[in-house]
Amino acid sequence: MLIKPARSLIFIILFILFIMVFMNFIEKRLIFIPDKDLYTTPGDWGLEYDDVTFHTEDGLKLNGWFIPGKMKSLTDDNLFTLLWFHGNAGNISHRLENIKMLYDRVHINIFIFDYRQYGKSEGKISEQGTYIDAGAALKYLQSRKDINHERIIIFGRSVGSAVAVDLAVKGKCCALILETPFTSMKDLAKYLYPFLPIGYILQTKYDSISKIRDIKVPTLIMHGDKDELVPIEQGRKLYETANEPKEFYTIPGATHNDTYFVGGEEYFNTIRRFVDKLESENG
Repeated sequence: MLIKPARSLIFIILFILFIMVFMNFIEKRLIFIPDKDLYTTPGDWGLEYDDVTFHTEDGLKLNGWFIPGKMKSLTDDNLFTLLWFHGNAGNISHRLENIKMLYDRVHINIFIFDYRQYGKSEGKISEQGTYIDAGAALKYLQSRKDINHERIIIFGRSVGSAVAVDLAVKGKCCALILETPFTSMKDLAKYLYPFLPIGYILQTKYDSISKIRDIKVPTLIMHGDKDELVPIEQGRKLYETANEPKEFYTIPGATHNDTYFVGGEEYFNTIRRFVDKLESENG
């Protein structure tokens, strides 16, 4: 009479082990979708830029683009610089339409780079690797003589939001902007796969909710109310946990990947007002 229960228990254990091994195997393939081919450059969009390379502390060479902002009445070292952490798929070339629209509306320098394994950057992607890459990107910006190191704004979108939060805790910045952020990879997995115990076996944590309370700079969080991948409730929870001063901008009708299209001018005006407020407060 004990044979069937024993066999059932063995089957359950083997099934759980199979799921764990399988998830560990495909985890990075689900979370990170790098593309090595750059299909366009800032020059194709009429933007002047520096094509730069810099090195990480573990010896990898990363690639990025520094796009100087429009000057108008400001001098080089008065402009804010946006350090941009992109999402999990593609590479820096897939963000140029968004960058061009932002460049035309907000007077800031923009520095965007590819994490390891993305675009022209070397190495293999991992959560810890993105943190190392972020630190290297900030160190590169701090080595430039043509920007104000006290005026670096960290911007992160989707997976990049978790990288941005981690860097804002560790590194020096004057403000933080998060777009379509999630609270943690565990929370996101539980939302996307509610019937599978994926969240409990993920090696990738990206636990922004436990870090954001340690950030002491002005924070803007933007989220579409129709986001089909990351529920807006996760963005709001990060906002509620964050310290003042903070702002939350709901993008009506926006899903995960069309925020700047659907948000239109109000999307860019929200960023511009946030930067203008930093300008007035910093003098």
